[in-house]
Amino acid sequence: MPLPTLSPAEAKRLLDQGAILVDIRDADEHARENIPGARLAPLSRLDQADLGHQPGQRVIFHCKSGARTQGNAARLAAKAGSASEAFIVEGGLDAWKKAGLPVAVDRRQPLEMQRQVQIGAGSMVFLGTMLGLFVSPWFFAIPAFVGAGLTVAGATGFCGMARILKKAPWNRAAFARPKHA
Repeated sequence: MPLPTLSPAEAKRLLDQGAILVDIRDADEHARENIPGARLAPLSRLDQADLGHQPGQRVIFHCKSGARTQGNAARLAAKAGSASEAFIVEGGLDAWKKAGLPVAVDRRQPLEMQRQVQIGAGSMVFLGTMLGLFVSPWFFAIPAFVGAGLTVAGATGFCGMARILKKAPWNRAAFARPKHA
């Protein structure tokens, strides 16, 4: 069931009229950058989340780019319930920022886990390739290992690198705090 989309300006107008805004991104993404007043209900825990809305109250969902909300529109509509109108912010947080609407940023929070994995994997592939070219072909095992790990992560949803990175000192506080739902 597709949900109607709203421009960021239209979403802001409805928020000013009493609608609620629900961020479906993960807690680490929300902690680093969020729309003030948005309630966090991560997509991974949506079934257990309490949106805290009243019957008849409009519910507006957003993610970073709009792709997650569009791809999960049926789940989001079901969560909002038949007594409430539900919408999606077209373009998500990225479009909200582009429209010049307020965003709270906390640069003390670690980068989102997805970005940390991308940086780690990219660095290992680059370093392994350079060492393989200039030092010893045995170093080509590093990018092969990373490629295998990314393939497993994509096929199964299990990312060993993300599990390791969650234990890194800069991530301990971010992943130790209770998740909002």
